[in-house]
Amino acid sequence: MPRIKAFQQHAEEYEAWFGEHLWVYQAELRAVKSLLPLQTRGLEIGLGSGRFAAPLDIRIGIEPSAQMGAIALERGVPVIQGIAEALPLKSGIFDFALMVTTICFVDNPQQSVREAYRVLRNGGHLVIGLVDRDSPIGQVYLEHKEESVFYREATFFNVREVLNMLKESGFGEFEFRQTIFGRLDEVKASEPVKLGYGDGSFVVVRGKAVK
Repeated sequence: MPRIKAFQQHAEEYEAWFGEHLWVYQAELRAVKSLLPLQTRGLEIGLGSGRFAAPLDIRIGIEPSAQMGAIALERGVPVIQGIAEALPLKSGIFDFALMVTTICFVDNPQQSVREAYRVLRNGGHLVIGLVDRDSPIGQVYLEHKEESVFYREATFFNVREVLNMLKESGFGEFEFRQTIFGRLDEVKASEPVKLGYGDGSFVVVRGKAVK
């Protein structure tokens, strides 16, 4: 079963986080945008409330939570209700797929990556944004996960684990971006987006589908 109860019941709290951590959100958005293919057909898997798809002009999203999907629709993003492990989409029709902090909430992460691979054309890209478990913020989230209505059911991964999932599903030619270099409460201005991973707590990984 998709882990959507918290998102159904605490949508206002979810939305409030982005306002309270505006600089963090904007940095994450820039990091994701830096690895998105330009002028191509894409979708977001685990759309949430459309916080990424809407400003990035992604025109379709998959989301299991009706509450989150309704907010995304208000932001102008068409929503298909479904889960990452069984995308209700034809094979080989998208140029890219985006998953932002989705991988930690799905029941079967490897199957979710395989499904993303399936719906991509040859040479298409999967872009995954995650809070690196080994990073300072990742360690705080892990330590206090039982105190969060959202993260208590999450499974946190480090970048190497996600990279292995991508490799096992047929992806290659990886690129990385990272941002958020301090604690959340320390981010009071624009954060840089840098190449690689290992220093920033929010990491974006892009892999190319080789078919």
